[in-house]
Amino acid sequence: MKTNPGAKKRFSLTGTGKIKRKHAFKSHILTKKATKRKRNLAYFGQVDKADVKNVKLMLASK
Repeated sequence: MKTNPGAKKRFSLTGTGKIKRKHAFKSHILTKKATKRKRNLAYFGQVDKADVKNVKLMLASK
């Protein structure tokens, strides 16, 4: 099965097999957002356990 090109750009695996993702709402219209909010959006998050199976299917060749 081929890797989904959209998922390849958006997700990466950690050393322990968890899936890293970026937060949404950090690309534009940043002037009205608080500094604390922007800072917290900058850090990576983890994919929710309900979505892990689907994301791993999209990243099948890894």
